[in-house]
Amino acid sequence: MSENETPSTAPPDAAIPREMPEPSGSPAQSPRPGPAANPAPARPLHGGRTFTPRRGRVTDAQRRALERLWTTWGLEVDGSRLDLRALFDTLPPDAPIVLEIGFGMGEATARMAADDPATGILAVDVHTPGHGHLLRLAERNGSTNLRIANGDALVLLREMLEPDSLDGLRLYFPDPWPKKRHHKRRIVQPEFLDLAAGPLVSGALFELATDWEPYAEHMLEVLDAHPDYVNTAPDGGYAPGQGSRAPTRFEGQGLRKGHRVHDLRFRRR
Repeated sequence: MSENETPSTAPPDAAIPREMPEPSGSPAQSPRPGPAANPAPARPLHGGRTFTPRRGRVTDAQRRALERLWTTWGLEVDGSRLDLRALFDTLPPDAPIVLEIGFGMGEATARMAADDPATGILAVDVHTPGHGHLLRLAERNGSTNLRIANGDALVLLREMLEPDSLDGLRLYFPDPWPKKRHHKRRIVQPEFLDLAAGPLVSGALFELATDWEPYAEHMLEVLDAHPDYVNTAPDGGYAPGQGSRAPTRFEGQGLRKGHRVHDLRFRRR
């Protein structure tokens, strides 16, 4: 689950001016209006979950967004093969498609989708209130380039995405699992990089960020050692600037506490 999200300034549902059109190729995978509690069993890579499932309290506005939009713009990570070009059929057939793993309440994701409408963003998370809130924001912004997946990103990468189907991967502020006995739960591990390499096309950009310095060091070490990725930083270290990512709420909180945000950008060979 992504830690860092920007505070919401979204208006109430009554102030949302329009709803997004329904694409003909979007699958209606959920049997009810809203994400399933457990669409597919977790299949850990290295000895445990990399996330903690959270449904949380869903507000009335989020519930209405889920009831209205989930069957059109949401999908379950259930292990069945996914045709990304059919899913993003409102975009040109050669439009880039990126996967974002973990979006929290979705404000940063909504901003990135609005700022780059030519790129399809498939955002996956397990937080039901975040699903509803991101749907509201996407509708408000008229962002037809955003799809929301519910479930384990590892299942999505391993079982649902075709080889060479992603033009980018975004992993912003994943759980650092700071206790040493939990380090094996960190998502950035050699096994995860192996798995992610399959759907990524050659030249695809893998963007990461964390404000937990020991995790940043771990990320850099693991990525540098992997044969399928090459660092884009001129000095081989952390990337300058934040790239395409939008600032988030928890990032601001971390900066106020004196934390330093480390960005990494690697390309798929």
